[in-house]
Amino acid sequence: MADQENITSSRFSQLTLQQKLGLGVGVAALFALFAGAWLWSQTPDYRILYSNLSDRDGGAIIESLQQMNIPYKFAEGGGALLVASDRVHEARLKLASQGLPKGGNVGFELMENQRFGITQFAEQVNYQRALEGELARSVQSIGAVAAARVHLAIPKPSVFVKEQQRPSASVVLSLQGGRLLDSSQVSAIIHLISSSVPEMSAKDVTVVDQNGTLLSAEHNGNTGEGLDANQLKYVQQIEQSYIKRIESLLAPMLGANNIRAQVSADIDFSRTEQTSEIFKPNQPPNESAVRSQQISETLNGNGLAASGVPGALSNQPPVPATAPIVAASPAVGVQPGNDLNVSNLQKESTVNYEVDRTIRHTVLPIGAIKRLSVAVVVNGNRKTTDAKGKTSIQTLSDADKEQINNLVREAMGFDQNRGDSLNVQVASFTDTTESVEEAPIWQQPDAIELAKELLKYALISAIMLFVIFRIIKPALQHLQTIASDTGGFTAAPPLAEPEVTYTPSTPNFEHSLQTAKQLAQQEPKIVASVIKEWVNQ
Repeated sequence: MADQENITSSRFSQLTLQQKLGLGVGVAALFALFAGAWLWSQTPDYRILYSNLSDRDGGAIIESLQQMNIPYKFAEGGGALLVASDRVHEARLKLASQGLPKGGNVGFELMENQRFGITQFAEQVNYQRALEGELARSVQSIGAVAAARVHLAIPKPSVFVKEQQRPSASVVLSLQGGRLLDSSQVSAIIHLISSSVPEMSAKDVTVVDQNGTLLSAEHNGNTGEGLDANQLKYVQQIEQSYIKRIESLLAPMLGANNIRAQVSADIDFSRTEQTSEIFKPNQPPNESAVRSQQISETLNGNGLAASGVPGALSNQPPVPATAPIVAASPAVGVQPGNDLNVSNLQKESTVNYEVDRTIRHTVLPIGAIKRLSVAVVVNGNRKTTDAKGKTSIQTLSDADKEQINNLVREAMGFDQNRGDSLNVQVASFTDTTESVEEAPIWQQPDAIELAKELLKYALISAIMLFVIFRIIKPALQHLQTIASDTGGFTAAPPLAEPEVTYTPSTPNFEHSLQTAKQLAQQEPKIVASVIKEWVNQ
């Protein structure tokens, strides 16, 4: 081992300064290459953590990432903050627990830093700013909203009724890419703002998106001339419901791919109220209710005439009657036994019955179906497969067509009085199924990622091989040649080679002579050392 170290030391000491520097640079480059390859393989894949951060939120997030020992870097232009891909979700959850990012809106934490001696006006302004920030944070919690700003107009209270004003609010929304707010979400934002400010009405809240579109028009009673999105959605739901009902009914009979149905629904969205008052003829007296009755009699005549038997007989009680006495009923106010000289007798009777009256107030529902138009196309040449796996073409008979027509009528609730229409046609379907060709392997995402990894390691290996075989190995060979020429192989003598006699006419002799001359010109010290060794031997 000591002899080998001495040999290596003697070899290295015989190199020139330029050769020593080249050998050192090659070895250093090899180690640097190994270190760079290891660091490159350990470099994480960075992904976006947050983008479009305010300066305050960015500083707070960076400070938290440094405390959590999570590596980060900025994208080009500083528009996004990147962290390692395997720690994106962890970082977001930990930052969310700290209330980051805050979105640049200040909330009621602004009231915690009130200075002593602050004026009432400044305190009111801070309260309004804090309320606007809290409302903006609440609106931003909606999934489709990326950012929000809330502006409140709160008037000063007044003791005079005529000078009292109601507060109002304006909301500016920045929606996520490709996201929209439906009518219910806009209504929820309006009621959230109006319910958070005292004496604010929902009609006094204005909502605008980042494109300047007024979202609160229909909620404030200003529907304009456009169509209501809810009405269009309702029509589509009705049509899709009938289509699904028809296809689900016929699919077990004909197959799901052999039916196509379309429904056109005419919906009445008008709001209608009707009030009717109906009078019926009076019923017979025994079935009707008497409300009032009045009877009057009028007599016209010359007065009462003298009657009876004069003398004492008229003062005696009458003799009991031996036969029934039938006499006309006397008039009103006439005593029996007196004769009444009547020239005109008039009787009047008035009876008032209860009136049979019916008042009906009807409110017709919105969204009633006025008319349905249904079109159904059935494949007339259906492919069927028997138990043996043999495929055949089956056509529809007239009985099958009539059965399909009746089933569709029942499924749609066909109403002739409503004006519904139904059209069932039988046609041959064309095969529209296209075979989806698999993408080439070089276009598949997994193959591309694998190719990138292999290319990275192949490039590292190529650089390492270049340094080893083009820098390190030639330097070692040159060092070995110098040592062998100077007789440094004392520990292990070379094998004996067969003696070859060269003559001046031999081509190898001429070539060797030229090589020796060139070596003597380029390396005179080496040639002198060789000759000196020969003389000593």
